[in-house]
Amino acid sequence: MIELLLPADVSSAATRAETVPDGTLFPEEEALIAKSVAKRRNDFATARACARRAMAGLGLPPVAVLHGHRGKPLWPEGIVGTLTHCAGYRAAALARATDVLSLGIDAEPHAPLPTGVRELVTLPAERERIGPPAPEGTGEIHWDRILFSAKESVFKTWYPVTGVELDFVEADLTLHRTDRPESGARSQGPAAAEGTFAARLLLTDPALPTTLHGRWRVEDDIVATAVLVRPDWSERTES
Repeated sequence: MIELLLPADVSSAATRAETVPDGTLFPEEEALIAKSVAKRRNDFATARACARRAMAGLGLPPVAVLHGHRGKPLWPEGIVGTLTHCAGYRAAALARATDVLSLGIDAEPHAPLPTGVRELVTLPAERERIGPPAPEGTGEIHWDRILFSAKESVFKTWYPVTGVELDFVEADLTLHRTDRPESGARSQGPAAAEGTFAARLLLTDPALPTTLHGRWRVEDDIVATAVLVRPDWSERTES
């Protein structure tokens, strides 16, 4: 699903597998999670298996993907990339730095945000735009979850360039749906919903535009979002 949100010069790979065969990780990767619980190990390993497939899509040999501060993946020289994992879905997306300045992807279960989280991660204006939470099991779109995922993608795009952590309330997002739901239906259903979003950054940095644009999709009970910034973004903005 994530490949539908990204341009052709971004190599992506995804899996719904919860585990990978023994020996998938490089020794230095194994060392990072040697004391981790099973869930953390599985998330780490499956995401890196996706990363290796994405590397192959760029003609690169497989290498270890270690991490820096706040878990930021460390990619080969000249490569930018991003990882995501949630129950039932893991993905990686990579591109050459000559083509992409930064990108972020995120995947989440298509379900309402837990009680109390909605208020912590959204601005009042955002809550007004998306309306009240949709009841679970009704087939309606959970806009709060899409908004949360979109912010995660924004932050994954922001941090590698700026080195500054962005709080959830420092980006004001507007979501748009671009597919055509069935007339008169409460929802077209999670399998066929998609759209775009714009994130107005309330904390700015000259290295990035003040508004980031991305895409979202809901399919098979998973929400996926993606944001991408080109190296020549300032020229495109001015033209």
